[in-house]
Order: sequence, then C-alpha cells, then structure tokens
Amino acid sequence: MKKSLFVLGVGALVIIAAASAQQAHKAPSAAKKVATKKVVYSSSSEASFKPAAAKGVSQAVVWGNPDKGAHGTYTKFEPGVDVGMHTHTNDVWIVGIKGAYLYKDDAGEKRVGPGDFLRVPGGHKHSSAGDKTEGALFYEEGSAKFDLIPAK
Repeated sequence: MKKSLFVLGVGALVIIAAASAQQAHKAPSAAKKVATKKVVYSSSSEASFKPAAAKGVSQAVVWGNPDKGAHGTYTKFEPGVDVGMHTHTNDVWIVGIKGAYLYKDDAGEKRVGPGDFLRVPGGHKHSSAGDKTEGALFYEEGSAKFDLIPAK
C-alpha cells in the first residue's frame, strides 16, 4: 500500500513538473501576444504619406510593416493613376475613404468608394486605378508582406 502511494505521488510530481515546463516554454509566446494587443488610432488626414512602388501612388503605414509582414496602410492614388494588371502574393483588403479605387478583373469592374469594401485574394490577376477626377484614398490591410507582381 505504501509503495503504491509512493508511486502515485511520484507520478503526480512528474505530471506537475512536465506541465510547468510546458507552460514556461509557452510563456514568452503568450507574453508576446499580450504585447501586440494594443489600441491603434490613426487619422488619414494627419498621416505622413511617402511615395510607393508605382508613380502617382503614396502610402502611410498605420500599423505593421508592409515590406516585412502583416500591415495596415492608407494608400493614395493621384487622379487617373493606373497601376495596370498585376497580382499580389497575399490577400489584400481595401476600404474606400475618399474618391474611388477602380478595380478590374476578368469578371468586370468595381468602383470602391467611401465605405465600400473589397477583398482581393492572393494570386488573383487584376488592375488598380484611381478615379480620373478625384483619385483614391483607401485603407489597405494585408495578412503578410505586400508585393506587386506585374501580370504577363
């Protein structure tokens, strides 16, 4: 009887030690998640825009880093800018703020104006342009690094 209680006690200690070690191993990851959960506020009218990949396109980073990973940006297209047919490796989400982002693919055209939403799946061939009179200002979010691959 004493021997079985001893074995049971040792077994319980082994389980507790393993669980503690596993939790300690996960702790940095959990701490990292908490550190990234912060409120982000940005005003497009006060954002600092910098030239982007295409002529007539500028961008202001709201959060993350579009050159390295997940991100959110304000993007401006000058009136009449046409980026041409291209794809992106990763999904892109767009919400119109001012003017209109003009989207076109084999299925047709979409005018993404203030309050409108568009999701472009990674690898989907499309063209992007700004309204000829107003251009476009939109919020763009990506799940990973942003790229623009000209279509062949």
